[in-house]
Amino acid sequence: MPRNQGAIATAFDAEVGARIRSRRKLLGISQSSLGERLGITFQQIQKYEKGTNRVGASRLQGIATLLGTTPAALLGEQVDGTAQKSPELEAIEKMIGTSEGAALNRAFAKITDAGIRRSIIGLVKTLASDPDGTV
Repeated sequence: MPRNQGAIATAFDAEVGARIRSRRKLLGISQSSLGERLGITFQQIQKYEKGTNRVGASRLQGIATLLGTTPAALLGEQVDGTAQKSPELEAIEKMIGTSEGAALNRAFAKITDAGIRRSIIGLVKTLASDPDGTV
């Protein structure tokens, strides 16, 4: 095998990067801040998140620790080791990975009143104009 072949990033690397980005944004951590804590540049974080560069095992462990999760979660595995490939889960991860999605989730998490939470969910369902009421 050629020396650099193992370092070629794949679609799976992009999926791992998307999970890193989603988790980072959900926690409100900037690429610069995460990179600083890991001792690397924000550009390197950017490359991991885009799937341009592959994340090594020890680096993945460091990222997971700082993001309060496990390497398995960032790899897309459940506790039993099976892959999470639900289209609904992928749509949620994609939405949370946006600035708006992360901000919405952070704000919603601060609402402690269950009635207000249900009202907001109802409003969002109405705005989404989903005929069967599922979002």
